[in-house]
Amino acid sequence: MSFEDIKLEAIPVGRDLLLLMTGGVSHIGAASTAYKTGEGTEVLTSAVPGHKEHTLSEEYARRASAALDRTVTVVMGIHYDDLSKEEIREISRLTSEMLDQYLQEQQGNGANPQ
Repeated sequence: MSFEDIKLEAIPVGRDLLLLMTGGVSHIGAASTAYKTGEGTEVLTSAVPGHKEHTLSEEYARRASAALDRTVTVVMGIHYDDLSKEEIREISRLTSEMLDQYLQEQQGNGANPQ
């Protein structure tokens, strides 16, 4: 199966950032917000029952917030029917690479508002 329709959209929200990751039958499966505290980075996650995207969105929000030094919300909704475990691993790999590429581009551009 091809997952070419999976996409990452970045939407600036003032100083904060919303990352939307969708593919297949797009929907909202989970939302994770990572933000700085005195002790480090906290993440709050809300997941729709029966969806599994929170297993990725929480880590992705934490990674993006740490890399960009800003509050980041990751909203994920990716659905394909009857996925094998290998296909699920492939989606995890692809979305992680998409996030890494985006973060590298942002850090390289100095596009980190203060």
